[in-house]
Amino acid sequence: MFAAVLLVVSIVALSQFALYYWRSVLAGVAAQPVSGRVLEAACVRDGNVSAGDFDALAVLNELTPQLQGAERGLTMVRLYVRAIQAIELLLGSFTPAVRDWSQRERALCARYAAVQVDRRLQANLELAASLRSC
Repeated sequence: MFAAVLLVVSIVALSQFALYYWRSVLAGVAAQPVSGRVLEAACVRDGNVSAGDFDALAVLNELTPQLQGAERGLTMVRLYVRAIQAIELLLGSFTPAVRDWSQRERALCARYAAVQVDRRLQANLELAASLRSC
């Protein structure tokens, strides 16, 4: 019995660590600068990515081909955004703190998507330039 409880506690702790690590990687990538061409293509106003811009940036990410390297989609980030939206739908009307947290998290995810689109565009431009120079 003790071994089973220890196993469950260990799995929960490891899952929590993995979630926090993934969230910190997400925040680290989202902190990088985004070019104006990506913001303009996503119709982002004032250069500030907000929570509502995630869907437009996700569509841009799908439209931008990955010409080299491994495919890096937004599947996990989409799931995270949908989970946040569900939490906001359930609890946001009761507590404004949950609604504010949800807006911040969705804005972070939108910023992550913008950085990913910018990285893809930059990699594609570099590849095209290297092909022209051959």
